[in-house]
Amino acid sequence: MAVGVFDSGLGGLTVLDAVTQALPEVPFVYFADSAHAPYGVRDADDVYDLTTRATQRLFDAGCDLVILACNTASAAALRRMQESWVPRDKRVLGVFVPLIEALTERQWGDNSPPREVAVQHVALFATPATVRSRAFQRELAFRAIGVDVEAQACGGLVDAIEEGDMILAEALVRSHVDALKRKMPDPQAAILGCTHYPLMQDIFQDALGPNVAVYSQANLVAAALKDYLKRHPDMMGSGTESGFLTTGKPQKVSHHATQFLRRKIDFEAA
Repeated sequence: MAVGVFDSGLGGLTVLDAVTQALPEVPFVYFADSAHAPYGVRDADDVYDLTTRATQRLFDAGCDLVILACNTASAAALRRMQESWVPRDKRVLGVFVPLIEALTERQWGDNSPPREVAVQHVALFATPATVRSRAFQRELAFRAIGVDVEAQACGGLVDAIEEGDMILAEALVRSHVDALKRKMPDPQAAILGCTHYPLMQDIFQDALGPNVAVYSQANLVAAALKDYLKRHPDMMGSGTESGFLTTGKPQKVSHHATQFLRRKIDFEAA
C-alpha cells in the first residue's frame, strides 16, 4: 500500500513530512535523484528521461501512485508522462494542481469557463526550468482570467539549500525578491514554486512584506492526496515498507537530509 514521493533532491522532504502527518497509516517511499540534481537547469527532454527513470524505480518498489514532489518535473515532464508513458494501472500526480485549486478557489474537476478570482497580481518564484516551461501560467489560464503572473527564476537557491548554506540561501531569496519587485512592485500573492522553498518561507515573507499572501505546497499537496486516496483506494500500491532511496552517495545524502528535516534520515542506494 506504499505511495511514492519523488524529487530531484531533498526539497520533496517538505512534502513527505506533510503527507506523512496527514496519512500516518500509509507507508511512503521517497526517491531523491541526488546524482542529477538540480533539475532546474536541465532541458525538458533531460528532465523527462530522469523523471521517468526514477518513477519506474518507485513502481518497482510497489508504489502504484507516485507524487512528483518536484515543480520542475511537474512542469516539464508530467503531462508528457501521463499522455504517453504511465501504465494504465498506475498514476503519477504533480504538485501544481493543489496550488492552483487554492489560488482559484475551484476544484480541479470544475471545467466551467475561466472566471475572475480575488488575486490579480501573483509573483511566482521557481527554478529556471519551471519558469521556462510556463506550466503554472498555462494551467492557471484554464481556470482564471485577468491574473497577472510575474515569474522570477531563482538561480542558485536550490543548491544553497541542498548544501545547508542558509546564509547564502537567505541572501539569494532577498536578491530574487528585490528583482521581482522591480518588475511587479505590489504583488498580492506569492507562489513558492519549488518544494525546497518552504524552508525559506519566513525569509520570503519578510522580504515581500506582511500584506503579501505566500503560498507553499506541502500542506496543500497533503490535503489533496488524502482526498485522492479516499476517492481512489485502489491506487494504494503493493509495497508495505517506508524507505528512502537515492542515486547519490547515501551517507552524504542522509547527512544533508537529517540537517534538512532536523531528524534522523537514512537513505539507501537506489
